[in-house]
Amino acid sequence: MKKITAIASAVVLAAGLAACGTTSGGGGGGGGGTSAGAGTFTAPDVPMKKSLGAMEGQVNILAWPGYAEDGSNDKSVDWVTPFEKKTGCQANVKYFGTSDEALTLMKTGQYDVVSASGDASLRLIASGDAAPVNTALLKSYPDIQPFLKDRAWNSVNGQMYGVPQGWGANLLMWRKDKVKPAPTGWDAVFEKNPPYAGKITAYDSPIYIADAALHLMNTQPDLGIKNPYALDQKQLDAAVAVLKQQRPQISEYWSDYLKEQQAFTSGDTLIGTTWQFIANLVEADKVPVGVLFPSKGSTGWSDTWMVSSKSKNSNCAYAWMDYIAGPSANAQSAEYFGEAPANAKACDLTTDKSFCATYHAADKAYADKIWYWTTPIKQCLDGRKDATCTDYGQWTQAWTEIKG
Repeated sequence: MKKITAIASAVVLAAGLAACGTTSGGGGGGGGGTSAGAGTFTAPDVPMKKSLGAMEGQVNILAWPGYAEDGSNDKSVDWVTPFEKKTGCQANVKYFGTSDEALTLMKTGQYDVVSASGDASLRLIASGDAAPVNTALLKSYPDIQPFLKDRAWNSVNGQMYGVPQGWGANLLMWRKDKVKPAPTGWDAVFEKNPPYAGKITAYDSPIYIADAALHLMNTQPDLGIKNPYALDQKQLDAAVAVLKQQRPQISEYWSDYLKEQQAFTSGDTLIGTTWQFIANLVEADKVPVGVLFPSKGSTGWSDTWMVSSKSKNSNCAYAWMDYIAGPSANAQSAEYFGEAPANAKACDLTTDKSFCATYHAADKAYADKIWYWTTPIKQCLDGRKDATCTDYGQWTQAWTEIKG
């Protein structure tokens, strides 16, 4: 029950996002360890909760599949029922398949809290659909890994807009019995005449443009790309050209992790982008694969629980965020989902005692090499004041052209 569909398939960036002031400062990813929030990004004036009150009796949760399991999918997997018993808040959980779907549902005002990926969180903030979060009201917040706090995708000018859930990197995987010599970086999937043409896979989302931009950061410094989510038109055109060149070599763009697992097992795919838990599944099938986190960095995700500005059950919403960010629930959800938990104490409670080592949960140096998914906006996330960057609507249009 992992992220079964693409993080975003088609969207026109909300007009309000482009009009919400300028953005500069820390940028959208690791790449050297910058951790500032979204610079001078001006968020709408949405009030922040000042104190906790009586529980309302229910909370309406929007979640990625695997984040809020109540035993209905697997009787042995249930951390929602203990929350309900502890708080008296009935958890009404709705799963979504893409960030766009989550955004649409949040705008209805029917949901109190959402697990937002970095390609959605700024849009929720800019549209006024997400409220700033008073972390002083959350007992579990001090235990969240410091390198996940006050980042460009979950905060604005030092104000957090949510509670980190978990994170992970996009990795390079290959069939060791077919791909020789072993690849050393992303060049293996972006070179002009790859030896494994037609056997390469890539993630099916406009956000994958950032992977090409990161490749160009490392190979064509004259383009001036400092942040793969902050591309002016010339830089976007260069990234698109790389992906159009790559397109004929792609066996299949994947969004369903089971299909990627099957493709590597059958040999229809020999090399490409993956997630750690997919690699674990393939290795469990006795398929000889290698997995690499390239030394020059990678893209990845960090998901955040955010509360709706229209929440009618804000006390139960805060109770849920505090609970799911606590060590026990965070350990269970992260292990089931397949990502590093955000709570530093969660690693002592995972079933697999090597889990956090496998997922680098406490490894800040590793985390700092990840450029986490962040919504591209017209105000350049790399701090440029003399340039206009391309937004997610333009990325979506470009992705449609790339795929043909």
